[in-house]
Amino acid sequence: MSTAPRTLVVRLDSAGDVLLAGPAVRAVAAGSSHTALLCGPTGERAAHLLPGVDEVLVHDAPWVGLRPPPVSRATTDALVDALAAGRFDRALILVSSHQSPLPVALLLKMAGGIWTAADSPDYPGALLDLRHRRAPHRHEAEAALDLAAAAGYALPPGDRGALEILPPPATTRLTGRDPYVVLHPGAAVPARAWSADRAARATAALAAAGHRVVVTGGPDERRLTAAVAGDHALDLGGRTDLHQLAGVLAGARAAVVGNTGPAHLAAAVGTPVVSLFAPVVPAERWAPYGVPHVLLGDQRAPCADSRARSCPVPGHPCLDGVTDAELLAALARLTAGRGAAVPAAPGRADGRAPGAGAPRTPTDDERGATV
Repeated sequence: MSTAPRTLVVRLDSAGDVLLAGPAVRAVAAGSSHTALLCGPTGERAAHLLPGVDEVLVHDAPWVGLRPPPVSRATTDALVDALAAGRFDRALILVSSHQSPLPVALLLKMAGGIWTAADSPDYPGALLDLRHRRAPHRHEAEAALDLAAAAGYALPPGDRGALEILPPPATTRLTGRDPYVVLHPGAAVPARAWSADRAARATAALAAAGHRVVVTGGPDERRLTAAVAGDHALDLGGRTDLHQLAGVLAGARAAVVGNTGPAHLAAAVGTPVVSLFAPVVPAERWAPYGVPHVLLGDQRAPCADSRARSCPVPGHPCLDGVTDAELLAALARLTAGRGAAVPAAPGRADGRAPGAGAPRTPTDDERGATV
């Protein structure tokens, strides 16, 4: 490419998916004169936080999301017009292994024959100029980087592909200055989080063990965060936007969170994660990426690989069966050396060496690792 192209990256999913696309976006930006990101409404706030993004386009696609809109010719025509107006030379469509890139690929061709690359197990006809095949068992962040590399884009020197966002704001006015851990009890998919009662008991156990706990959640989760915080924790439910939440997570000694966007936001600011990971999707693809983390939850539960949104097993045993001892042991391992000392608790957990509190380069075995 003698002249750097105008490149569009497509990731029409949630905030967490957009954050995981960040390393691939930076690779694209390093080889492009202009980099745009086309995302869905739930990913828009995350898109604006990614380094390397010059422009954000938003489309609520009827083939993506938990509550997809009806098909609308007017809305589709408007997207095609916007893509044509962007004068993009190239496009990379990022999708998970269970998704198809072909609906977007068709619209890109209608917008002016944009050179398009994507992972696709399905025959694409004339819709893809580069039909890439995703390697098995790859983490989402690594699979996106693989596609970018196949399309000719490389990370700039010194960038080893960790998750990153623009520097978050200081949030001590919200959290106070004393050391704390974050507990984020909610998730868009209920099967991927603790029940409210289990989260509340965990908050009490953390407080009893000497941790100062900050409970976080979105505006629609205020009732949940109030119940989980109780009298044991600071409740910040509904008091932060995504960038402020990043600041709260950046200041934390560790985050306790399910497989949801804030887990990837914590990774993007270098905060260790106690990952409450329900096996409805595989941890090898979705675990916290590039930071020390401990995976808690029965990965062999009957719901494994079911993609269930609500737990199909009575009692939600894969996550609600995690004991307080396991939680406290995981935190003890991850928070050693990060802020005030906290007494270790009995139990079992696997984890890595502690992080340093600021974004850092992951080691090769931490990139996408499940621990």
